[in-house]
Amino acid sequence: MDLKLEGKTALVTGSTAGIGYAIASGLAAEGVHVIINGRKAEDVANRIKDLRKETGNEEITGIVADFSKKGDIDNLLKEIPDVDILVNNVGIFNQVDFEDITDEEWFEMFEVNVMSGVRLSRHYFPRMLEKNEGRIIFISSESALNIPTEMVHYGFSKTAQLAVSRGLARLTKGTDVTVNCVLPGPTMSRANTQDLIAQAKENDTTVEAVIEDFFEKRRPTSLIRRFADTAEVAHMVTYVASPLSSATNGAALRADGGVANYIV
Repeated sequence: MDLKLEGKTALVTGSTAGIGYAIASGLAAEGVHVIINGRKAEDVANRIKDLRKETGNEEITGIVADFSKKGDIDNLLKEIPDVDILVNNVGIFNQVDFEDITDEEWFEMFEVNVMSGVRLSRHYFPRMLEKNEGRIIFISSESALNIPTEMVHYGFSKTAQLAVSRGLARLTKGTDVTVNCVLPGPTMSRANTQDLIAQAKENDTTVEAVIEDFFEKRRPTSLIRRFADTAEVAHMVTYVASPLSSATNGAALRADGGVANYIV
């Protein structure tokens, strides 16, 4: 299927690994000029080389920016004044008992997971409306609907993304600009892979046993009973980024393996 994306420009934040890299790869394979992003220049440079080799697309560039630093975001916007597709993927998470979450951790979670997308959208959204064309996609999480007790502050930040996305979508009325959220479930990203390995070592067991326990106790409503591959999430994002998704706007699109135990 031709997604009619060739020649478009997309910025994918937090895209040197995991879901972000898979999204960048999916878009690059469709002929998109993809701008990847990470906090380290070496990682960005390496991923540019990898993507060009994997996809045969030479129109891959990158920019270094730490989204916990407003100055880095300001510089990014100066370097990249316009895009056709914005994928607000960058995010952080950590498992902390609610009573132990500090004010600083609450604010950091909000700064990176929510304000990164707010600041970029505030710049690119009016330009998209002026052109009457564009896509903004927030990578939220099933944790936005199914707040995890082991990281309430993370769930809060992901719910906030749904609110921002829906509000922006309402401002697109009568245009060809769309704003949507994609909600992955448990996904085998680099961070989750490392966490599973660490848990297995700590408990002197196997990764397979840790995964089985996770779905038994933490995500018992999962229908697929496994971690999704990053590419499975990226396939949905690539479609939503395309002109073929023009009737999809203001939506919360689940790629969560059925974890959220209700219809939305």
